[in-house]
Amino acid sequence: MDYNLLFACVAGIVILLLLIIKVKVHAFPSLLISSISVGIIAGMPAGDIFSAMQEGMGNTLGFVAVLIGLGAMLGGILEHTGSAQVLAHYILEKTGLKNAPAAMATTGFLLSIPVFFDVAFIILVPVVYALQKDSGKSLLYYALPLLTGLAATHVFIPPTPGPVAVCEILGAEIGWVILMGIIVSIPVVIIAGLLFGGYISKRLYLEAPEFISAADEQTPPSAQSVLFIILLPIVLIVSGTLVNSFEASLLDILPGYILYFLQLIGHPFSALIIANLVVWYWLGIRRGLERDILKSISSNSMGPAGIIILLTGAGGVLKQILIDTGAASMLASYFSELGLGVLFFAYLSALLIRVLQGSATVAMITAAGLIAPLIVMESTNISKALLVLAVAAGSTALSHVNDSGFWLVSKYLGMDEKQTFKSWTSLTGLLSISAFLIILVLHFLLV
Repeated sequence: MDYNLLFACVAGIVILLLLIIKVKVHAFPSLLISSISVGIIAGMPAGDIFSAMQEGMGNTLGFVAVLIGLGAMLGGILEHTGSAQVLAHYILEKTGLKNAPAAMATTGFLLSIPVFFDVAFIILVPVVYALQKDSGKSLLYYALPLLTGLAATHVFIPPTPGPVAVCEILGAEIGWVILMGIIVSIPVVIIAGLLFGGYISKRLYLEAPEFISAADEQTPPSAQSVLFIILLPIVLIVSGTLVNSFEASLLDILPGYILYFLQLIGHPFSALIIANLVVWYWLGIRRGLERDILKSISSNSMGPAGIIILLTGAGGVLKQILIDTGAASMLASYFSELGLGVLFFAYLSALLIRVLQGSATVAMITAAGLIAPLIVMESTNISKALLVLAVAAGSTALSHVNDSGFWLVSKYLGMDEKQTFKSWTSLTGLLSISAFLIILVLHFLLV
């Protein structure tokens, strides 16, 4: 083993965490400084360090920037038109108050596909308040299933930004990640959201705070329209993935031009462009929303997207530095000798970085940059998809005081720190562990 390379890797991670946690430097320059540090300690020439940075940034962002930008625009319009509340009330009408926790979990699961986690929670929390007032049950009985649905989709199912970024860094196909992510997410939501949520709500009673519901001046869109728009890009991407996977067999039963068309609309770029065009017309122009307002909504949605795009590029820089220094191949051999598979390393590295510095996105991107060079060429689409999900599972674990989500949940549910640890932190721990166990089972059965 080259101990200088090992020291360079460890030092790079330590520098990253110190910059973020102690010095309070933003994660984007922190990742770049960490990558440069690894190159310097490993003995790379100065010119090679910056060439690797440019290559890593450029190769990563060519795909990610388009997807995250289009996804943010789609979510921005859905948020502005009140689609979240429409979808929540529609599902509640279909399930009834008795099944309201499952309805909230389903709503969170669907809405977090186009809308950022924290935004979706803030939009939907008045629905949770109203349910608590009507039923008299603990606020957690409805809030935790919602939070679990939001969190599961946010980390496991593209085209949400985190999984998209990890897919690109690890070279995984988004369609397969969506399929595997749905398989993992459903039992996780049941275990962490419904079962644990029901258990802890009986031991921690919380009442909803007083609130004023902001009335939307516009006529809200129909629930069917909202559901169609949310699911449209998912269906197109999965269809495109299946067509690509079984192209040879399909050529025997379908004309070539039909396959070409299905591949065209099933690419993630096309799928999200189509979804944006539909939402622009169906929820915007058709309902009398002025074009200038639509343009403003789309522009404003790019702020959060830009941060994630830059972070993703910085993760690609770290990956490229590890490859060019030779640290990647060294780490692969080292973990192979330890008997520690890449799947375990992916989960544990993401979990450790998440607990130490708080941000799930930073944990996902940093861990992806670390493990990307360890993936062997013979890896299948399913194995890469499960690797993405292992990173995601680690990154969502044990939200605590260094995570903005901890304080968001605490504030809106009216909990002190002890209550938030007991409910939200425990939930994220259970979500993470149960997801990883399911991923291991799927890896054993399918890979």
